[in-house]
Amino acid sequence: MATNPPKLTTAISANERLQNLKNTFETKYGEVPLFYACAPGRVNLIGEHIDYCGYSVLPMAIEPNILAAVSVNNSGKVTLANTNPHYKDFTVSCSEEIAIDRENPQWHYYFLCGVKGIQEKFGIAELAGMSCVVDGTIPPSSGLSSSSALVCCAGLVTMEANQKSLSKVTLAEICAKSERYIGTEGGGMDQSISFLAERGTAKLIEFQPLRATDVKLPDGAVFVISNCCVEMNKAASSHYNIRVVECRIATKMLAKARGLDSSRLLKLEQVQTELKASLEEMLALVDNVLHPEPYSREEICKALGVTSEQFSTELLSANTQHMTSFKLHQRAKHVYSEAARVLRFKSVCDSELADSVQLLGDLMNQSHASCRDLYECSCPELDQLADICLKSGAVGSRLTGAGWGGCAVSMVPDEKVESFLEAVSEAYYRPDPRRAAMEKQSLFVSKPGGGAAIFLEE
Repeated sequence: MATNPPKLTTAISANERLQNLKNTFETKYGEVPLFYACAPGRVNLIGEHIDYCGYSVLPMAIEPNILAAVSVNNSGKVTLANTNPHYKDFTVSCSEEIAIDRENPQWHYYFLCGVKGIQEKFGIAELAGMSCVVDGTIPPSSGLSSSSALVCCAGLVTMEANQKSLSKVTLAEICAKSERYIGTEGGGMDQSISFLAERGTAKLIEFQPLRATDVKLPDGAVFVISNCCVEMNKAASSHYNIRVVECRIATKMLAKARGLDSSRLLKLEQVQTELKASLEEMLALVDNVLHPEPYSREEICKALGVTSEQFSTELLSANTQHMTSFKLHQRAKHVYSEAARVLRFKSVCDSELADSVQLLGDLMNQSHASCRDLYECSCPELDQLADICLKSGAVGSRLTGAGWGGCAVSMVPDEKVESFLEAVSEAYYRPDPRRAAMEKQSLFVSKPGGGAAIFLEE
């Protein structure tokens, strides 16, 4: 795999979307773009909410992406526009520190996260002026990584505009870190697959150090994405960061119970590594150490030997300060069991067993049940949709992405795809006028797509 993001020449006129973007850019700015950049969305096949706990995940890039047309100038400004009129224009000075308002997670702040990440990486005092028009085909707040793809596209654009060069791995790490400016404490999966994806293969993404391994998906089935049409903006709600915090506290509690130095451990994977334990042994430890009833602040502070003030400043994030109750047993149990399912999923793919499609489907169903019951990151519409997908012919169906809305991903045998799409449409989308209006972009077959790239006009 090439180290740096590819730089490709392409006939813009042969691609309707690129040509439309070029036309919009020329109308807006009165000049032609110097280059284009794209970053794909992703669907996580299995491994939900475990990247920020240090565990491997198994996503693939999808065709929907973020595309940007860019020119470079001496204006001293970064000017942003979007082909979607819902997203307003924005301009920021290159000579001032980039400020990102996490209380108001507008589209342009995600773009500026990527810009700021590159600026800080290279210590660029004054960025090159840029004019940009952004076009996105990833449904927003759908669990398909539209926000992270925008951050990645912005990082790639800023690198190219300022004549810098970085590897895919470094770009992914910078963009994962810089997205936290908007307030989301993500683990790095979304940015990693956006840069490291390769057409035709899913990837096992591992962390510390970041690396990606090809996973050949079995013949005989495809993955179908279906949007439940409930939006969830990670940065605008505290649901996501609450789970991050609960896992962080569970880490400390397990470490303390086994005599480890809990002050330096933040991720559940670190406890397993320190104890040299298997995932099965970690699940047993969770049952032995953590009770299923919710923990209060007072109980946690007493167990960890910290003050209430230390608890708030060292363990909670800005938008989780209101929390008074913590479900540590359930969250840790999900993480360790989901980490095991990821490894099993890859093992089944590698072994090319005759019944691999059914085995993978079973793992996906187990994952959804764990997300729903232990991690409580589903919603009634997602549960209904996953159930409809199974009844319509899928061998496995689960929520994908953060949850609390967004998409399900289903594994469907080749011979059932057409009947599956019709049945899901009939049962979930058509009875509801709002869903019916969104069906075209909400229900589609997805194959593993390629990663982020720069395009130059031939």
